[in-house]
Amino acid sequence: MPQTRIFIVDDHPIVRDGLKLLIDHQDDLTVCGEADDIKSALRGVAQAKPDVVLTDITLKASDGLELTKDLKILYPDLHIIVLSIHDESTYAERALRAGAQGYLMKEVVSDHIIEAIHTVCRDEIFVSDQIAKRLLHKIVGGKSTQTASGTDALSDRELEIFKLIGQGFKASQIAKQLHLSVKTVETYRARIKEKLDIKDAGSLLQFAIQWGHTPQD
Repeated sequence: MPQTRIFIVDDHPIVRDGLKLLIDHQDDLTVCGEADDIKSALRGVAQAKPDVVLTDITLKASDGLELTKDLKILYPDLHIIVLSIHDESTYAERALRAGAQGYLMKEVVSDHIIEAIHTVCRDEIFVSDQIAKRLLHKIVGGKSTQTASGTDALSDRELEIFKLIGQGFKASQIAKQLHLSVKTVETYRARIKEKLDIKDAGSLLQFAIQWGHTPQD
């Protein structure tokens, strides 16, 4: 029986080792490569030609959402599962919109990662029951991103910068980390303030810090 080839992207070696241990215990699965950032991930996926990519949402210099978008453009048939410590109510829908077929909280990875891999390989979506119900209610209720409010109204890049602001990074540091110009970061900051109806930088910082320490329902 041919094995399903898995590529792991995470900037923590311990996490990659744990995932490899879980996956390589399965007769039908094998880890064919790993990477710790977007650049090495794109290069590794091109060489290894995996069936499934598991990617953390938080990576060096960018995040798993940007990697997911890039991979789906290059390999439309590739199955992608996003792993995260961040609450799924904030990121699961964004991951699916980016092109992932699954979203899994790291705290339950050991219990569900094999099921998630098998699910996406059947071209099905893997999310928790809670998120599945939320998405269904959104569809039935006719809600769209056009009516989104609060942090839900932020784009993926805006949310990434908002999160970094809450972690205390200055515009110059964010620009360096995300390979953007300071002017571009300031433009994003202005958009974030407008969407969140925040008037000044101090209030934005305070809200971003509070949001980063508050579980998202």
